[in-house]
Amino acid sequence: MRFFSDNAAPACPQVMEALVAANRLDTAYDGDQWSERLDGAFSDLFGKSVRALWASTGTAANCLGLAALCPPHGSILCHEMAHIEVDEAGAPGFFTHGAKLTLLPGQGAKLTPETVNDACERVRDDVHQVQPSALSITNATEYGLSYRADEVATLGEVAKRRGLGFHLDGARFANAVAFTGADPADLTWRAGVDVMSFGFVKNGGMNAEALVFFDPAKAEVVPRLRKRAGHLQSKGRYLAAQILAMLENDLWLTNARAANAAAAALAEAAGSERLVYPVEANELFVRMTPEEAASLRAKGYDFYDWGPGEVRFVTSWDQNMEAVGQLAAAIRAL
Repeated sequence: MRFFSDNAAPACPQVMEALVAANRLDTAYDGDQWSERLDGAFSDLFGKSVRALWASTGTAANCLGLAALCPPHGSILCHEMAHIEVDEAGAPGFFTHGAKLTLLPGQGAKLTPETVNDACERVRDDVHQVQPSALSITNATEYGLSYRADEVATLGEVAKRRGLGFHLDGARFANAVAFTGADPADLTWRAGVDVMSFGFVKNGGMNAEALVFFDPAKAEVVPRLRKRAGHLQSKGRYLAAQILAMLENDLWLTNARAANAAAAALAEAAGSERLVYPVEANELFVRMTPEEAASLRAKGYDFYDWGPGEVRFVTSWDQNMEAVGQLAAAIRAL
């Protein structure tokens, strides 16, 4: 009855089977048959020729993508609660060799075109100020809100007009696609996104994430950056095999739908008066007194406190729906 984090969920059976199938002699690093299939698999998914590379962590995927878009003397515009700011221990600056994060406000960790435009307008075009070079958003956001295709597109228009590279942190991209029902292409390259991290670990993978470049030319330097940063695994086939297994038959989307359904059941039980934000993925932020939270923990439910009078529940692809139903009943009874 753990609702701490989808990072703690097990790998799904298809991923484990793929690892066993890949457990044989093949070319090292990323020259194996599984790694070489990634470009084609993601090109089919997005309906466009892309360059795809594996990475072992979401932090590495995000920051390698940002390093391809932003020079050391530039800045990356992002939300003040973005994962690249709050939970990556300065990794963007490390991978980009010094680029600055410019932090912007926004309800539910979403950015708006107006906010991005205003941030750009405040920077003088001279050598004394760091010039904006990239825009980064997270879908679904750190507070579980999903950008719709038109919202991404309006930000993409700003990025294009301002000459900004456009990065998408897709740690829970599958959950956003499952919620919105949008074509993955409409949430990414058709809306102007240049590069994204495509999350698998939170959604049933073991230790594999994907870095997808919608302009393959922008990916040319990234293999060297990945090696230099210590993220070129000698047996990359195990990462590629996981990703391919989850793309097959849209398993990534099936898993996300299951996690979202569990979150929706809890959201219905909590009711709008308790929900801090609408539930549009697999995270819930719920108003709750310390005494109420303690009563749930006494019944065996595990979750995080998230600021004064607020808790967070996260559901996973394999969430036991019986436990979800019991927690929903316990929330209703508070």
